[in-house]
Amino acid sequence: MVKKVLKFGGTSVGTIERIEHVANIVKNEKSAGNDVIVVVSAMAGKTNELIQLSNKISNTFNKREFDVLISSGEQVTCALLAGALLKLKVKSKSWLNWQIPIITEGEHSNARIINMYTDQIDNFLKEKGVAIIPGFQGVSKNGDITTIGRGGSDATAVAIAKIFNTDTCEIYTDVDGVYSTDPNKIPVAKKIEKISYDEMLELSSLGAKVMQPSAVQTAMMYDIPLEVRSTFSNRKGTKILNQENIDYTKSVTGVAYSKDDAKITIIGVKDKPGVAANIFEPLSKAQINVDMVIQNISSDQKTTDITFTVKRIDVSKTKQILKNESKVDYKGIVENVNVAKISIVGAGMVSTPGVTYRMFRALADEKINILAISTSEIKLSVIIDERNTLDAIKKLHTVFDLD
Repeated sequence: MVKKVLKFGGTSVGTIERIEHVANIVKNEKSAGNDVIVVVSAMAGKTNELIQLSNKISNTFNKREFDVLISSGEQVTCALLAGALLKLKVKSKSWLNWQIPIITEGEHSNARIINMYTDQIDNFLKEKGVAIIPGFQGVSKNGDITTIGRGGSDATAVAIAKIFNTDTCEIYTDVDGVYSTDPNKIPVAKKIEKISYDEMLELSSLGAKVMQPSAVQTAMMYDIPLEVRSTFSNRKGTKILNQENIDYTKSVTGVAYSKDDAKITIIGVKDKPGVAANIFEPLSKAQINVDMVIQNISSDQKTTDITFTVKRIDVSKTKQILKNESKVDYKGIVENVNVAKISIVGAGMVSTPGVTYRMFRALADEKINILAISTSEIKLSVIIDERNTLDAIKKLHTVFDLD
């Protein structure tokens, strides 16, 4: 007998029929003698529907009430799944975030789980019951309902796995594991049997939608075994483990891409100590995430061009902040929102020479120009013209023997 967290995403519980199917999966786990805590997302599309309702009231809907509103989707799923399990004669009970409670800190819509009371649920598990908990949410020390960001049900599941000291955490979704790239775009993409926390963290941060990055990071910190698997098939999923359990026969594990980035270049910046800090400090205070940064010094060493990337939704805000920043003297700002970020990820890259050359040569062979570059030990990312995205993914997937 093992203790498990089973997390079911929005597509897994998108209809009553699917909720009933999930109930049968949970019943089978109980029949196998396992202790089960279930974490659920809102039914597919429900959160967007609630957001649209708030927008009909106001584009500046109160943040506290917004969290109360959008957290209701997961609560509905909890009750429906508990009802489906009770119909199958499986002892079960749903808890709302404040009934446990799940304690959070931080801003509305961007809080994080810091603790959770365990007594009620532990006692229910000892009574052979299935505990059903809403993902994505908690309650602040002031008693306000908070949410922890889109995709936050993954983070809830991993936090529960840590706090309740479970043996494993299984993430059920509409795909049967983590793939070398998006299988909807590249049909020859293959499922990865095992992947390290580091690789999964990079892939999820770079555009792979399988898991939320913060959830992977928490699992890595506390060495919580994860498995991503399909709700709709019995195939084995992808296990996410520490590096000691991974066989690195290939230098590159996967290719990720993102089309929500934009490139900004500040031209003719007067080059002096502290200029970069003066540019990026106000962006940081405005909660704008800056990714790649490139600085080109002019031949006379008096001016510099600074290029960096931000999310597309932050372009206007970024430009306005820079225009209002009196400490930075520059000639102009150029933006390019028609770009994509392409990344190769693999822990084996550390010990494999020539990976950078092979990536650049592969893109050159496709006549794809590189606009910016960012590297780490297990990741190499480039910014390219968005229209070349699919060609770049296909080429890199083939070059690194991932087909």
